[in-house]
Amino acid sequence: MSEMLITHIRKFTRLSDEEVPALLAFFKEIEVRKKENLLKEGQICRYNYFVTEGCLRMFFVDEKGVEKTVQFGLEHWWIADYFSFQRHQPSAFCIQAVERSVLYAIDLQAQEQLLEQFPQMERYFRMVHQTAHAASQMRLKFLYGYSREALYRQFSSSFPEFVQRIPQYLLASYLGITPEYLSELRAKNIS
Repeated sequence: MSEMLITHIRKFTRLSDEEVPALLAFFKEIEVRKKENLLKEGQICRYNYFVTEGCLRMFFVDEKGVEKTVQFGLEHWWIADYFSFQRHQPSAFCIQAVERSVLYAIDLQAQEQLLEQFPQMERYFRMVHQTAHAASQMRLKFLYGYSREALYRQFSSSFPEFVQRIPQYLLASYLGITPEYLSELRAKNIS
């Protein structure tokens, strides 16, 4: 699984074969069960997670007790509550495994040491965060600018494998619609 992380890093920056073992020493590989919580609201987010297998989701619970999914982390994605992670403040989010998952986790102190020892990793993390930020901006555009039907149509045509992989109630939460409405949209065969 470490090959996936190294391959991902090499997409954005240079890393020699000799540097790989020292770089990997900053991470710990962990496996989580389906529905296992990595972070609960009010806890401090201690790790930045790179997904090598499986799927995670970040969500919060609104005042009515309804879970609102704000992000998924599939293979090759990083996920953390970065505000909590960077500032050591209680998180407003939860992170949970949607599927059995294999992750590479790095804590803040190790990440800072990694960046000091491997300056090229600054570029790597900058590129990863720029990509994630751009995706977040597009998601907001679609949430505010599209009807729910058009949003589902656009999402399912852009990410058909994702729509098949994620449970319907979680997909509905991510798209800001009810599971019942998502069922109606799927019944209309809008994909």
